[in-house]
Amino acid sequence: MGHLYIDGEHLTIKDVVNVARGGFLVELSPEAVTKIKKSREYVDNLVEKEQVVYGITTGFGKFSDTYISREDTKTLQRNLIVSHACSMGNPLPEETVRGVMLLRANALAKGYSGIRLETVNTLLEMLNKGVHPIIPEKGSLGASGDLAPLANMVLVMLGEGEAIYKGERLPGKEAMDRAGIKTIELTSKEGLALINGTPVMTSIGALAVYDAMNLMKTADIISSMTLEALKGITDAFNERVHKARGQKGQMATARNVLRITEGSNLTTRQGELRVQDAYTLRCIPQIHGASRDAINYVKEIISIELNAATDNPLIFAEDNMVISGGNFHGQPIALAMDFLGIAVSELANVSERRIERLVNPQLNDLPAFLTKKGGLNSGFMITQYAAASMVSENKVLAHPASVDSIPSSANQEDHVSMGTTAARKARAILDNVEKVLAIEAFAASQAISFREDVVLGRGTRKAYEEIRKNVAPVDDDRIMYIDMDKIDKMIKAGAFVKVVEEELGELE
Repeated sequence: MGHLYIDGEHLTIKDVVNVARGGFLVELSPEAVTKIKKSREYVDNLVEKEQVVYGITTGFGKFSDTYISREDTKTLQRNLIVSHACSMGNPLPEETVRGVMLLRANALAKGYSGIRLETVNTLLEMLNKGVHPIIPEKGSLGASGDLAPLANMVLVMLGEGEAIYKGERLPGKEAMDRAGIKTIELTSKEGLALINGTPVMTSIGALAVYDAMNLMKTADIISSMTLEALKGITDAFNERVHKARGQKGQMATARNVLRITEGSNLTTRQGELRVQDAYTLRCIPQIHGASRDAINYVKEIISIELNAATDNPLIFAEDNMVISGGNFHGQPIALAMDFLGIAVSELANVSERRIERLVNPQLNDLPAFLTKKGGLNSGFMITQYAAASMVSENKVLAHPASVDSIPSSANQEDHVSMGTTAARKARAILDNVEKVLAIEAFAASQAISFREDVVLGRGTRKAYEEIRKNVAPVDDDRIMYIDMDKIDKMIKAGAFVKVVEEELGELE
């Protein structure tokens, strides 16, 4: 099993995936331990001197002007957690929760939060031993960070709430006992340090952008299969065309498609069958490329946020300062997640139009709806319906969450990001896109099976063979969703990218 040391400075998207999905063990670096201890000593000194500092010796939000005595510190922190645990709905997936725990610990490792070392280590022990708090997905405004869902996470640290442990949903205390982890009692500043920040939206975002990067390559592979199935024209992918425009993603997509289809005897040159193709084939580089550039932008934003201090107030012990700011505000992630949702939804928009070109006999030279016995068989007719349904749903989901804001805490918190909603929507869109591309792969492989004396491209051959390991050509009508689900799982597992890159080397 892999091992990861965190220090609040060097966490990557791949690290998040390794911990969330690969079960990597996580430990604080020696530098992080030193920073955490120094920050905590400073907080203890403030409490001892009974200085008025937001979140340490005061209430929260609109209650920031209410002084809290040293004797009430522990009660204040417990009340903060139990009162803020207001999330509702279905639990976030366990991989997302693991990402949340990792990101919160990594932010605390920066040494700006004033939390005790043993509290951070309790969180990491839960992560390493597989105690995954039940965090309902709805309830975050994305400023002051992910307060409600993070409070649900912290409940388990206190022996409250619920958690999944070894596949079983248990009361928090029982899960901690079974794992051999001591529950804790929070003291000054700790509750706020644990729940004030952006790790929920960022965990969802990190896993989503990682999947989107793989999906982008998958879209190039599947569209290349369709290009061959429809005897598409490769001149439109000539590098001269794309250099003349200069857009990075567009140039990368064109290079990918030419590499994937290299050696095919199905693709054509302009003028051989047609002078030019429809946009959904001819403009694959322009359409996919724009999404590729957008995904890379989101990757950059998420990569920064993984190592950000996002709680409040921040402790700058070396400078003898505690500053109340707004790093918990999720606006950077909100905009990025909205952009991600829009970018990947376009991959499904164009994929569904390619599906239509594969099944509609008015647009190709193939049997209608890709069946030899049309009328008796419906063939791939309804697969296009399913794709159209999900594409339409994505158009609703792609409406940006970040343009909305509802004031909270008696107008003290009068602009919020809705970043967690944006992240959840992006994740839902991504799932739909994976399914639409699965339908395109299913239809493209069926179309290829009608072609005679076929020599597929170096990459498309590998993708086609991978499909045929799991899904046979459709000769007579059968239950289609079973095959569609198989290919959806293949896409989610990165199967097409894996086999094509084994043949061609890494795609862009």
